[in-house]
Amino acid sequence: MQTWKKILIPFVITVVIGGIYLLIVFHQRSQPGVTHNQPQQQLSADDLAVVRQDFPQHFEDIQDLAGKSVWMKSGYSMPYYPSEGGRVEWTKPAGLIPPAQKMDIQKAIKAAAPASVKDNIAHDGKQVLVVFTPPGDKQTYATPVGLIVNANEEHYFSDMLFYYDDPHTIYTNWPKDVWAAIDAHQVKPGFSELQTRMAIGSKAQYDDGTKEGDRTADYDVNGKHITVTFAHNKATSIQGQ
Repeated sequence: MQTWKKILIPFVITVVIGGIYLLIVFHQRSQPGVTHNQPQQQLSADDLAVVRQDFPQHFEDIQDLAGKSVWMKSGYSMPYYPSEGGRVEWTKPAGLIPPAQKMDIQKAIKAAAPASVKDNIAHDGKQVLVVFTPPGDKQTYATPVGLIVNANEEHYFSDMLFYYDDPHTIYTNWPKDVWAAIDAHQVKPGFSELQTRMAIGSKAQYDDGTKEGDRTADYDVNGKHITVTFAHNKATSIQGQ
């Protein structure tokens, strides 16, 4: 094949491909009512609320909570025990911490939990607990928030367990009647899943629906079962309350 043909043929192919591309682009742009952009996801006021996290890595990070208040995020999932002088009375659990419960943190301690204790924290090493008092209560209690396996392995779950700011100030878009029901630990028709968890806790089992806001949940509310069905993220059926 002659040299000029070797050069010309690839050039012609390139021009043809480019021309086809330009025709497609011109055709799309000549249709003003057609858009090929993906629809943007609409964020709710709850999605935009600022929920602070501390990302604790070491025991000292948990110690920094001393003198501060937190609010239980994962209600009715964590047990708490009377605690005095750094000792934890593991055999006398006081119950499960309710959702949105305010906790005034006194200090952080390390303790080895007996094997018989079931507190949702592994027993591979020493557990890390925060010692706290509920408002208006002089008794001090302890609840686990992490685990120290060895000098190089620490695990902390306080970001999943606590709000570091009063949730009333986080979700200011919720009406007063919603907050009144939440403070009374009651679910009302129209509640979102988040509002329901804030009212009756997060210990739940779900049906086959995988989409939050369009499924049925069976909540274990400190031993009492409440079943709530959601559609479009609004409670449509409440049973067992």
